[in-house]
Amino acid sequence: MSWAKDGAKLERVRSLMADEGLDALVVRAPDNVLYLTNFWGMKGYDACVFPRDGEPTLICLEASEEDAARTAWTQDVRFIRGYADDDPRPPFARTLDAAVDVARGYGRVGLELSLGTQAADRMVGEPTTFTKGWFDAFPEAADAAPLLARARAIKTEQEVARLRIANEIAADAMEYVRSRLEPGLAESQVAALWQGHVHGEGTARDDVELALPFSLVWAGRGIKTFTATGDLPVVEGEPVLFEIWVCADGYWADHTKNLVVGDLKPEYAELEAGLLEVYAAAIEGCSPGRSMAELDRNVRAGLDRMGYAGQPTHPICHGVGARAHEPPYPHQAADQGDFAAGLVLAIEPGVYWPGGGGLRVEDNFLITADGAEKLSAFPDGVVRCG
Repeated sequence: MSWAKDGAKLERVRSLMADEGLDALVVRAPDNVLYLTNFWGMKGYDACVFPRDGEPTLICLEASEEDAARTAWTQDVRFIRGYADDDPRPPFARTLDAAVDVARGYGRVGLELSLGTQAADRMVGEPTTFTKGWFDAFPEAADAAPLLARARAIKTEQEVARLRIANEIAADAMEYVRSRLEPGLAESQVAALWQGHVHGEGTARDDVELALPFSLVWAGRGIKTFTATGDLPVVEGEPVLFEIWVCADGYWADHTKNLVVGDLKPEYAELEAGLLEVYAAAIEGCSPGRSMAELDRNVRAGLDRMGYAGQPTHPICHGVGARAHEPPYPHQAADQGDFAAGLVLAIEPGVYWPGGGGLRVEDNFLITADGAEKLSAFPDGVVRCG
């Protein structure tokens, strides 16, 4: 999908580079390449050299020439060969050669030295990793990962528009499954319904080139803090939890939604009521000027009052953008400052019972001057089917 160059985003990066005395960034993570060039690569063999002044350079496979011409913001594109008859090395070795050549003309260079995770490329199945040679080639490089995290935290109007698209696709797929869920379906079959709709109908949209689905689906006692989708059956009266992600042309939605066939069993209904009360208070606490640390502290205190001390065992809030999980990560033991307008956050309190069962709720929220705006139209809590 071709988007107009997001000048506000790129100028923010350049301003931060000036503050830190960096002449150029050399990035390889697919989400950072996308962030700086609008090019979302197929195989993760791509890179970008982004100068503080002048035209960025995109490095990508020859096979991606048409994609780059259609989507990339930069006109300076260097192509590397996926197979070279005179070079037995893997393609990313030639990416490194090109990046070193382009970066040679700059003084102080920043590299993703402390990058912990990266988003998937479009192929996904075999993600590439950084080799030692990549880091050795820039021995004097500064760590640019914190700079990129700060730049990416505050979203531009274009980024919010792209996030809304991903949220719409996720919600549409939930409505599709809501009309088809029935007792006896296996968790994996339910996941396939949701994923198929995202990939098929999401990719068919006029404003999307590729929509990719990712999910964990758990039924009833299969609901746990973190486990794989299995084959437990949908049971009437017990919730089916969807931990779901949509990637639409590189921008993500991250939700946890719940469906039930029939009337929710009393123990789940009681848990839902308490959890939604804590969730509402959390959303209220995500307004500009409010403390990030207090959000984490208050959510956990609320769950403690419900009788679930120490829950959940996962973070309850994180950023969403060109990666499904990105900074900030509000934590009660860290002074990360206050919420600010322009952040997009996933808020996800949850409770899990010993032996299986429980609930989690999650949606994506844009922080505005007036508070937190929910980006998905699909309801929170446990939604009745039919």
